[in-house]
Amino acid sequence: MAPQTPKRLLSNVLEDLTKSDMEKFRHELQDRRSGTRRVRRNQLEGKSILEVSDVMIQVFTEKEALKMAVDILRDIGCCQDADVLAEQIRLNSSSDEGSANAASSDAEHCYKEMHIRLFKYIYIFYVFSEEHFVDKHRDQLIQRVSNVSAILDQLLKEKVITDEIYDDIRSKPTSVAKMREIYTGPMKGGKCCKDVLYKILKNLEPFLIADLEGN
Repeated sequence: MAPQTPKRLLSNVLEDLTKSDMEKFRHELQDRRSGTRRVRRNQLEGKSILEVSDVMIQVFTEKEALKMAVDILRDIGCCQDADVLAEQIRLNSSSDEGSANAASSDAEHCYKEMHIRLFKYIYIFYVFSEEHFVDKHRDQLIQRVSNVSAILDQLLKEKVITDEIYDDIRSKPTSVAKMREIYTGPMKGGKCCKDVLYKILKNLEPFLIADLEGN
């Protein structure tokens, strides 16, 4: 159930009072103060219950008006009405707190979702924008790798190339030509293929890779 406004809580309890008790309530209200604030007689004369509620909330704060109403009801002997209003105030406060917690939880969830999405975007940008090692050092690798036959064996084993491509590259006359063919063929397969080549190079050409990584 949605929480009731302070004005509605106050009006509901005052509407349940008898005419006599309502007159007692008006009389007691004129003697109540909150600091320098007080309700004057001319503010209550001829006013309906809803208008009395408005006056209390305008002169005092909503919270003060409700607490003052509970105290006055007890003082004029309407203890049951005072207990009902006090319980309604408590329930209203719990409902407001629950709504605030729910809103806070929703806000926190949205923040986490936004943070996760932002992290994904940054990660994707980093992965796809950073130049891969085998691309960055393409010219050096083509010119300096010598153990191409063993590299082809490993690429075939890792299923980066087929038997047909393997035979075609091996038929090239020089290591430079074979490495250039690896770049123009299998390395077009994307990052996964480049990762495999990099791993193979680190294993078969460790000193060359260390030299390039140190630059």
